[in-house]
This record gives sequence, structure tokens and C-alpha cells, in this order.
Amino acid sequence: MNTHLTKSNGIFDDFFRGFSPAFYVKPLHGDGLPEAGQFKVDVKETNKKYEIHAEIPGVSKENIDIAIDRNLVTIQAEIAQHDEDRQEGKLLKSERYYGSVSRSFTLPTDVDADHAKASYEQGVLVLTLPKKEGSTHKHLTVE
Repeated sequence: MNTHLTKSNGIFDDFFRGFSPAFYVKPLHGDGLPEAGQFKVDVKETNKKYEIHAEIPGVSKENIDIAIDRNLVTIQAEIAQHDEDRQEGKLLKSERYYGSVSRSFTLPTDVDADHAKASYEQGVLVLTLPKKEGSTHKHLTVE
């Protein structure tokens, strides 16, 4: 009898999607490290700028790196969690979780990186990215 779960395209895919490869093994202290799909990003556009809101809770602002290369924006966060329980000076449990997550996306026009701004408050990163002057977005007609 085969007791291993295999990936299929059946009706139970959504049910088993949340299981880790070790089947039922999850960190004891709560949620595991976020995956790329859990790193929620909203991108808004106006005539002069892009505004990006990225939810990255539990990360200090010193561990967030933002790279802008013309119209390519990359957000990367290093995650380090350390839980420690002590009773009367005796260490009973110590758990550590380390990892990084990143998202990259391409905007329709180039960004003026010299005037871009970033702020981080209550787990939400806000990027204000002015559009670069002279950057054009052109639609071609297929002949």
C-alpha cells in the first residue's frame, strides 16, 4: 500500500496544497516563513508616479532591500526569527527560523530612481516611484 501523497490534478488539490513536503510538519511557534505568493504587493499608477504597497510583516526595515533598474523593481526581505524560553535560568527551548523572500516585477515605464522614496510602518512597505521624464510607452499596431 502506497502511503505517500502524490501531486495530481484532482479535486483534492486545494485541500493538500497547504501541506509541506514533510506532511504535517510545521514550525512550532506559528506560521513558517512567507513564500513568494504570500508576499502581497499592490501597484497603483498615476500620470507621474507608481505607488507600491508590499505587506512584509515581522521584518525590520534594515533587512529590506529594494533595487530599481530602469523599470524593473525588486523587493527582498531577510527574515530572522528567534524564540527562546527560559525558566529559572535553564534554557528549555530555543528555535530559529531564517530565510529570505523576494518579488520582482516590471513596470510599464522607467522609474526615476534618484527621486524614489521608501517607508516602512506596521509591516507595510510603501514605495513612491516617480516616472522618469522622457520615458515613453508606445503601443504598436499589428499589421
